[in-house]
Amino acid sequence: MPPRDRHRSLTRQLVVPVVGLVLAAVLANVGFAAWLAARRSVTATRVAQARVADALSAARVSMSPGVLDALHRLTGSHFLVWDEPAGRIGITTLPASATLRPDDVTAALRMGSGTFGGTRYAVGRVRSAGVRPETVLVLAPERSVRAATLDAVWPVLAVAAATLAVLVPLGLRTTGRLAGRIGAVERHVRRIAAGEFGQTLDTPAPADDEVARLVAGVNHMSVELDRLRGSLVAGERQRLLGQLAAGFAHELRNAITGARLAIDLHRRRCPGTPREAAPDESLAVAARQLDIVAEEVRGLLALGRGGAAEAAPQPFEIDQLIGQVRELTAPRCDHAGVAFEPVPPSGLSIRGRPDSLRAALVNLVLNGVDAAGQGGRVAVSATLRDGRVILAVEDTGAGPPEKLRQTMLEPFVTGKPEGIGLGLAVARAVAEEHDGTLSWERHLDRTRFAISLPERSHG
Repeated sequence: MPPRDRHRSLTRQLVVPVVGLVLAAVLANVGFAAWLAARRSVTATRVAQARVADALSAARVSMSPGVLDALHRLTGSHFLVWDEPAGRIGITTLPASATLRPDDVTAALRMGSGTFGGTRYAVGRVRSAGVRPETVLVLAPERSVRAATLDAVWPVLAVAAATLAVLVPLGLRTTGRLAGRIGAVERHVRRIAAGEFGQTLDTPAPADDEVARLVAGVNHMSVELDRLRGSLVAGERQRLLGQLAAGFAHELRNAITGARLAIDLHRRRCPGTPREAAPDESLAVAARQLDIVAEEVRGLLALGRGGAAEAAPQPFEIDQLIGQVRELTAPRCDHAGVAFEPVPPSGLSIRGRPDSLRAALVNLVLNGVDAAGQGGRVAVSATLRDGRVILAVEDTGAGPPEKLRQTMLEPFVTGKPEGIGLGLAVARAVAEEHDGTLSWERHLDRTRFAISLPERSHG
């Protein structure tokens, strides 16, 4: 059996790429949004600085604390008057707590940004065009740039997190269900490979996807393999049974022939009995019993040779056939105390092999006699129904045991302690030899076995 982690490989193969693609897409979106927001913030800061610079350049007023404070409130940037030749700091809008040193201002001008009072600023320089031109440094807080970037990024992050929270469990559930269905098919195929044919796998909804069609195909394969195995087993069993029956019938036929010769020899040697003595029917009864055994032997021969040794099909009267069956089985009925019910003549004729059909009916009647028991009744009838000739044997017995009802037509299946289970197999073989069927049913407290022959057999 493969390791357990291989059963989860399909889930990993499906989930990991999907989740990886989603994460890559989310990270790409977040990165692009952050880059775009930062660029826009920087651009906006530069535009604002340029506007302030333009305003200061065009201004004709001196840079007083009131003017710079007003500009600070309007733009959000701080301003610092810088005496560049002297390297001296003038008025500024920066908080008083901010420590300003000329060297720091010079370094900030050179780098374009600097930290004053714990806050980092982007530094721009403007030359006013007043009566007394002055250099003004515009200090734009870089924190506003980061805030703008965060404001642009967090909605994307929130959407990405929500998307992952929905897609990952949904993907795991969907792929897990798909992997489970495929795993069930794999286990089903493994059972079929182990020889467990005939079992089917349920197809859950939806029933029209690729996995469902795969399940349907595997189920069909399982059923067909079971049918083929049954056919092979039945064929092999029939072949072995035929060999056994042929050998058994050959030995019985030799024994019957010897017994008949002995009875005929005794009859010739003892042609009559004294007048005062009652007629002795024992030899006649023995002869009739041998006739029954002969019919069973014919049935075994039909089972073993498939009709190859029988005469060619010929037309014959069914009523005459039923009369012969009654005559052959009458001694067994009398001995068992079973009444043979009279049945009106059918007037039907049929084309077939009378010897094998008579042997099959004798087997069915003898089974009915055993099932009916003392005080029971047996009937043999023939009817024409829907173009088929039905040869039926009914008895008033309790019917076959429940555990045998599905298999009792198979060879060697019997509910009798002394039985070998060939009677019904012989009858079915004879029916199939005539392209017919053997079936049975319980109807009105009676057990009915019927040989159904096709219409073309009707004479």
